[in-house]
Amino acid sequence: MSYFKHKLYGFLFNLFNRTNIKNNRVSFIIDSNESFKGNLEYIKKEFEKRGDFDFHFFYKDKLSFSSFKLLSSSKYIFLNDNFFPMAFMNFKEDNTVVQLWHAPGASKKFGGSVDIESREILEMISKNTDFLIVTSDNIKQYYSEAFQMPENKIKALGLPRMDYYFKNHDVNKLKQDFLRKYGISDDKKIVLYAPTFRDEEKYNNVFNYFDLEKFNENLGDDYILALRLHPKIKNFSNENISSKSNYIDVSDFESEQELMLISDMLITDYSSIMIEYAILNKPIIFFTYDFDSYISDERGFYYDFKTTVPGPIVYSCDKLIDVVKNNEFDTSKLLSFAKTQFNEIDGESSKRVVDFLLK
Repeated sequence: MSYFKHKLYGFLFNLFNRTNIKNNRVSFIIDSNESFKGNLEYIKKEFEKRGDFDFHFFYKDKLSFSSFKLLSSSKYIFLNDNFFPMAFMNFKEDNTVVQLWHAPGASKKFGGSVDIESREILEMISKNTDFLIVTSDNIKQYYSEAFQMPENKIKALGLPRMDYYFKNHDVNKLKQDFLRKYGISDDKKIVLYAPTFRDEEKYNNVFNYFDLEKFNENLGDDYILALRLHPKIKNFSNENISSKSNYIDVSDFESEQELMLISDMLITDYSSIMIEYAILNKPIIFFTYDFDSYISDERGFYYDFKTTVPGPIVYSCDKLIDVVKNNEFDTSKLLSFAKTQFNEIDGESSKRVVDFLLK
């Protein structure tokens, strides 16, 4: 593989790697202002509680010598996703580079677990990373493979943005405001439907399989469907939705976490959204109409899907409706599943990460 662009980026950064370290400087490597929300934002707020820190936002897509200099002089450097030029950037011993990663737990295989060709560059990035933060000791081996990183660099301290769920939210008010915004009676229960993207194109039109009119006919008195489509499958979604169908399109709703907080139930398939939702102790249904195809053709899981996921698996819309009607849920499975994915479920992840680094 040619990594010319990444090597050039690394070369430019390395021009400044003799800059003196500022012990109170914290840098965040981001794509845009949008990508700062979540983990990085929570870490920044935690540092702000600890004293006078100087924060720098390093934009991946904006080449700036002054920005390279600030990054090189930072004591703490945080990422939230992959950044391949890291493989060719020479950090100093006193820089502390921390990969927070944007998702909790381990579900679908990713990174070096599936892309063998990327393992070499991932290993080079790993050498330039001091710590990878994950949510559980149980998943360290999977992240070690995905990032090609030794387990002694992987610390199970939690996912900072998960602290959101432990703030003082008035959930009832948030829910009522949401329903009123969309003109829905505020006594309706919200069913959040969040299907994932498939490489097999024909399965991306979820409404070939999810009969919205039948759902509303059977459950519409009590429930309203809030549909959150993966950005890649929006194009497939509309042709089979009747203009009379009653649902809320929340694909562009700003906060997915707020949607999870106010919803009463989640319908998903293979999406890792289930890991985050499981800590809320609310029902999850796995609507896997293309199960055989997905399991044989897509990238696979770090566990046996059928015996592990914390909720009923259904293959048809009729069965899905029956499960909701008959309340066929075993919520005890949610807690046991969550415990495999999180060491702690307490809203203290940001504090643990910053405590660990400062000490």
